[in-house]
Amino acid sequence: MSLLHIVILSGVVLLVAYFTLGRVLARLLRLDPRVPTPAVALRDDVDFSPIGRRSLLSQHFSAIAAAGPVVGPILAGVMFGWLPALLWILIGSIFIGGVHDLTSLTASIRHKARSIAEVVREHMSRRSYLLFMIFVWLALDYIIVAFTDITAGSFIGAVKLENDQVVSGPGIASSSLMYLLLPVAMGLLMRYARLGLAWATVIFLPLVGVAIWAGQAMPLDVAAGLSLSDADARKVWNVLILGYCFVASLVPMWCLLQPRGHLGGYFLFVSLAGGALGLIIAREPIAYPAFRGWEAVEGKPLLPMLFITIACGACSGFHSIVASGTTSKQLRTETDAKLVGYGAMLMEGMVAVISLACVMRLAQGDPLVRKDPNFVYATGIGSFLNVFGVPLSFATSFALMAFTTFVYDTLDVCTRLGRYIIEELTGWRGRAGKVFAAVVTVGAPIPFLVRQPLDASGKPVAAWKVFWELFGASNQLLAALTLVGVTVWLWRTRRAAWVFLVCGVPTVVMYVMSTWALVRIIGREFAPVVEKGFRFSALSTVGVVAVILVGLAALMLADAVWAFLGRGGRGSDGSSRAAAASVAA
Repeated sequence: MSLLHIVILSGVVLLVAYFTLGRVLARLLRLDPRVPTPAVALRDDVDFSPIGRRSLLSQHFSAIAAAGPVVGPILAGVMFGWLPALLWILIGSIFIGGVHDLTSLTASIRHKARSIAEVVREHMSRRSYLLFMIFVWLALDYIIVAFTDITAGSFIGAVKLENDQVVSGPGIASSSLMYLLLPVAMGLLMRYARLGLAWATVIFLPLVGVAIWAGQAMPLDVAAGLSLSDADARKVWNVLILGYCFVASLVPMWCLLQPRGHLGGYFLFVSLAGGALGLIIAREPIAYPAFRGWEAVEGKPLLPMLFITIACGACSGFHSIVASGTTSKQLRTETDAKLVGYGAMLMEGMVAVISLACVMRLAQGDPLVRKDPNFVYATGIGSFLNVFGVPLSFATSFALMAFTTFVYDTLDVCTRLGRYIIEELTGWRGRAGKVFAAVVTVGAPIPFLVRQPLDASGKPVAAWKVFWELFGASNQLLAALTLVGVTVWLWRTRRAAWVFLVCGVPTVVMYVMSTWALVRIIGREFAPVVEKGFRFSALSTVGVVAVILVGLAALMLADAVWAFLGRGGRGSDGSSRAAAASVAA
């Protein structure tokens, strides 16, 4: 079997799922194009702004498909072999992740584009709402930590290619800076010069290619310019990226998020289509082992670690926050939710398959296997695109640029949603409240990104590696809690047995696996403290946060059981009469 067979088979499976299970889900949820969506009914062109489903698909896809479907499959493939990773990607994205994304998006639009936390408050309790909000904010901050640091790593050093050419990390930094200016210019022209989307795409998409080429010619080398080590230069980039996130979380969506999401979507589509076609044409054999055992070399067991290592490529709680935070405020018709919610998740599953293929093409002893996943991905995609005659250095630069673009989209959304949560919890509205909320959300990750983490042996290690397990476990537990809230809402409004089959089973799977993983993290982090005697100064931040997350999740589960017994919530979905009618039994 070659990579060709894997790619074609995976694509067919995901496509069939979209036209079968996707249609069934749309019918069960009774998506109705005649019901005005919140984006239309509450339009203000700041937060509520209806756009076409293709543009929204690009934006939503680029927001959810960040480093997760790239890093996770590569890490899991290296640790456990490609077969377990592939099975979880396909099964998870179809039956768990896709269901999670579509139902959370539908729940939001049926509640005036309010967040999943608001849905939880409506149907469970105010305590559950507060617990959920705190949980989400913590999860968002750890996403920011992990994704900021791995992006900063792309701006340092260089990648040596198979033909001995070199792709400069500082060159990728220059390309990224140029790229971030393009959507701002695009948004301003569309807003004030009435430039149409089609012409804007024709003008600015080629400029993205120019930025990729120009970046290597004009590298922005922070390490050399400030006479810093690579480790210190990485810290500088971490702070600069957080500064960008602060600004991006405050500007109107038409100015940055929407045009950048539109352009970023092309990165994803080209990476996805180009990688798949390149694999098909090249017909590369599979070199990496299909299965490496039930326990990785690092001592990590396949269960539950596979389920939290591959998060976004199979299921991700972060998607529900995007769906109910920004996407639901731009959805033009209810029926678009099938493409944007379920379809985008399946496309992300395909991104994960292509990322996994970047490992499958390597021999087990290949030195590249030990490099960071972003470089494994970039060299793999570069090799696939090289089949079409694209110069290997440009193709690899494109892939690294695409990777950082995916992350930018997610970081922007994370910071904006974190700002929303702080505003909601404090009740501080207005410009000053927005700035304060953004400062708190961006400021919290700084201590974890400016100090050098150490591994168990005392050696320096990248911050994203320290927090990736916690990010994965909290992200998957967030998916479970979202499914808990959605299941309660659907049961209260429909009283149908399919609710437990479609939403209940995925809830149990994600809750068990994520909690199991967090308990393992707690045991590992607190073992030295127990052995050497309890001291607050010796407590691990990761371990403490894991304990908090497990506690929050346990309390929310108790409230959910209480609600199912008919003793919690208000028994109403709080939506308009038209929307309520569309979900009535």
